[in-house]
Amino acid sequence: MGFKFNGVELEWLGHSSFRIKSAGKVIYIDPYQINSEEKADFIFITHSHYDHCSIADIMNISKDSTTIICTPDCQSSITKVQKKINMQLIEPEDKIRIDGIKIDTIPAYNNTKPFHPKSEGWVGYILSIENISIYHAGDTDLIKEMEKLTGYAKQGNKFIALLPIGGKVTMNIDEAVEAAKRINADIVIPMHYGSISGSKEDGKKFVELCKSRGINAEVLERV
Repeated sequence: MGFKFNGVELEWLGHSSFRIKSAGKVIYIDPYQINSEEKADFIFITHSHYDHCSIADIMNISKDSTTIICTPDCQSSITKVQKKINMQLIEPEDKIRIDGIKIDTIPAYNNTKPFHPKSEGWVGYILSIENISIYHAGDTDLIKEMEKLTGYAKQGNKFIALLPIGGKVTMNIDEAVEAAKRINADIVIPMHYGSISGSKEDGKKFVELCKSRGINAEVLERV
């Protein structure tokens, strides 16, 4: 079961993987062990870790015209198995537009944990399509850059935030709730739990804690 608004459909495919459909376009973010063979027009990769830059999944959903948007450290892994591929390399705080999709990249990193150093240049994405802006935070802690995102809910857009909650290598539930409060999105959806880190019950706990603080949050069922 997904989320639909103004012609944009958002589906959770497990872990940090999402599929977005709009105006005939099919977009994936961080596909990993997904149950889908629907071909992609665009694939967004936040960083090179195996559970985000999954070569098997990327190849399974790619077609000749697919464009992959990714950080430079993903490039060599992808081109080893697919030489001829459309690729757009990005860095934190880039602002680009591709085929009508406005793309802002947001830094994604750990403050003290060693798993995602800021120096790696890994990212989250804000994709703005059809008056809806979707923030996929990537693997990140609660970081100062999130305080700059409140404006996306003030531009006449529906602003959706997809936040990791599993702890260990990313924010835990409490930190993600604080991030949700700072971001001030219209709706917050948890991710990165119930598989590699965190339990399957974490999503429900996150939503309950959000609602107790006046934050609109929802668990998406895995497709």
